[in-house]
Amino acid sequence: MTKIKQLPKRSQVKAADQWDLASLFPNDEAWEKSFRQWERKIAGYEKFRGTLASGPKAIAACLKFDVDVDRAGERLGTYAFLKTAEDTANSTYQRMQGRYQNVASRAGQLASYIRPEIMAIPAAKMKRFLAAKELAAYRLVLERLLRYQPHTLSDGEEKLLAMQSEMSITANQVFRQLNNADLKFGTIKNDRGETVELSHASFSALLHSPKRTVREAAFRQYYQQFSAHENTLAATLSGSIQRDIYYARARNYPSALSAALFPDRVPQTVYDNLISAVRHNLPALHHYYDLRRRKMKLKDIHHYDTYVPILSDLESHHSWDEAVQVVIESLVPLGDDYCAVLEQGLSGRWCDRYENQGKQSGAFSSGSFDGEPYILMNFQPEVLDHVFTLAHEAGHSMHSYYSAKTQPFQYYNYTIFVAEVASTFNEQLLSKHLMRNARDDRERAFLINREIDAIRGTILRQTMFAEFEKITHELAEANEPLTVDRFKSVYRELLQAYFGPDFVLDDELSLECFRIPHFYSAFYVYKYATGLSAAIALSERVTSGASGAVRDYLKFLQGGCSKDPLDLLRDAGVDMEKPEPVETALEYFRRLVDELDDLL
Repeated sequence: MTKIKQLPKRSQVKAADQWDLASLFPNDEAWEKSFRQWERKIAGYEKFRGTLASGPKAIAACLKFDVDVDRAGERLGTYAFLKTAEDTANSTYQRMQGRYQNVASRAGQLASYIRPEIMAIPAAKMKRFLAAKELAAYRLVLERLLRYQPHTLSDGEEKLLAMQSEMSITANQVFRQLNNADLKFGTIKNDRGETVELSHASFSALLHSPKRTVREAAFRQYYQQFSAHENTLAATLSGSIQRDIYYARARNYPSALSAALFPDRVPQTVYDNLISAVRHNLPALHHYYDLRRRKMKLKDIHHYDTYVPILSDLESHHSWDEAVQVVIESLVPLGDDYCAVLEQGLSGRWCDRYENQGKQSGAFSSGSFDGEPYILMNFQPEVLDHVFTLAHEAGHSMHSYYSAKTQPFQYYNYTIFVAEVASTFNEQLLSKHLMRNARDDRERAFLINREIDAIRGTILRQTMFAEFEKITHELAEANEPLTVDRFKSVYRELLQAYFGPDFVLDDELSLECFRIPHFYSAFYVYKYATGLSAAIALSERVTSGASGAVRDYLKFLQGGCSKDPLDLLRDAGVDMEKPEPVETALEYFRRLVDELDDLL
């Protein structure tokens, strides 16, 4: 009988292949000691209650204490989270994380008076306070907090909104339970004739099958379940949208979109410019779909034909050390310091490299102020995408490294809006490096196809999603009922525009709007599109040798949240309030499509 290769237990993984968490805590005993000190420390919030209106010194003392608590908590929480990720079945670390979360929640409750006390200080008095030298280190923190005054209600109203918090996430919970637990898709045969369970994960894998009959069968069977539950899903999505509108109106925002953009100080023109630029460049996407149809020798093209690589017989193999080397080589334009720090981290103990029993799936970077910027991988040498994943997570980690090294704790933690720039920037440099060093035209075509699909999935597809979110929220704000048919008609119109006149749109595809998890937490996906657009524009600037491009980019990585996201990007060389960065990215997409057509 064939011996089944089993994953190793955590205890069997070589130390060199594990991350070394000593920069956080040398062992669990040290964590316990620090945790007990932190738990005792949070009681200190009480001594500042009722004092904040007395002057800048009182506010500064309170905010310093709050920063110290948050910093110690971050260190404890990061260690507990990473230990849990090593083996999700380990009850010791599950309990450790649970204890941390419990105390963090209590700390939040004890500190809850800070915001309303500061908000209650009269504007003229607060203006004088902000000019005091004692508050220099916290001026931006306070200015950001005070921005919310027009959207902060009375104590009684705030209490009522807080009491609704669990009830307000019902729509999201219903979707998650239905999508992850109750929908059953049955079994199906893959391209090797094996009967496999059809699930969200296997559906994605089956769409990459070289056999069209397998792809189509999986597509039709998968969407049968969404068709069978379309009324429940429409009601759930409508409930999620109504929640967004309710909270926006309750807090005096002009719209749900405006409320979502407010924290990052992003004007709606950024959102609208993204949609407009993508719409203007859709002919390049339509050209790509026709190219795909022709090169795959298909009479017509359906959605289930868009994921399988056009060239699927090229093999790749990178050991861990080879993957690290090619990533570092691709990042040489960023200079010796960047590459030396990253190479030491990736070759050393920043990374938890390979799969083991119980280990969290996927990949992530977990940077913190006081510890190394750790990376979890489940690296497989034969999967080229895992080399790109390593470059991606390394981008996050170096962003954390430079921000923590340069900024004080209260300004080091960058926002999601800029986070995806640093990660996808690294992917861009890696892609350019691999394409430049391809062994022949066939390998270059394979890499170009991969890059095209990455841009298509991150900029073009996510922008279609962003447009759907905008339209459906505007319909609801205009008091138009969001029925099954209305959702599907809006989505089909978008599909027709984005996929083009020569693309066959199966009826099932209109149901896709009910299965996208992000739609139940709206106005997030546009950040993927703007992030990659900015990354492409910045990478073009760096690789073209533009004066000051590398210096400006490294300064961006050092910025943390010391400025608003748009200002950080503007200083780096891209102005996301203008259409040019998105246009640059889409022009790059068009050039790649034209080159792929020529190569094939």
